[in-house]
Amino acid sequence: MERIDNLDRRILSLIMNNARYPSKDIALECGVSRAAIHMRIQRLIEMKVITGSGYNVDERMLGYNTCTYVGVRLEKGSLYRDAVKELEKIPEIVECHYTTGPYSMLIKVFAKDNQHLMQLLNDKIQHIPGVTETETLISLEQSLDRQIAVKPIPGKKK
Repeated sequence: MERIDNLDRRILSLIMNNARYPSKDIALECGVSRAAIHMRIQRLIEMKVITGSGYNVDERMLGYNTCTYVGVRLEKGSLYRDAVKELEKIPEIVECHYTTGPYSMLIKVFAKDNQHLMQLLNDKIQHIPGVTETETLISLEQSLDRQIAVKPIPGKKK
């Protein structure tokens, strides 16, 4: 039995684009009561389908003008969890992924400028035990920022 039906999917597609979408408007669009929408959203939160909510902040408005992706090579993959604990101490790192391919990890870093980025790389990231090499790719422009599309399952009502 599917845990998420088409009504859930419709609700998700609406609130993923605007977390402040009023429940009454979602109810009208979905053809159900506001109480039903509230109950569905609460259930999706409890199921951990919805994992957060909040506002998106433009990092540039806070003075972080350089967005970079840093490929990190570790001495051995088993050092990953220890390295993550150290990376968590660096607030400019906003994402970390354990990856396959040429890097052990791929991290996303925001820096105020290139000088700040160099300080983060040379004085912090490259000093983490087990880090053997980093490769930095500076993002010139973000062209897409979205979540996976939630589509209804064909042939199913709710």
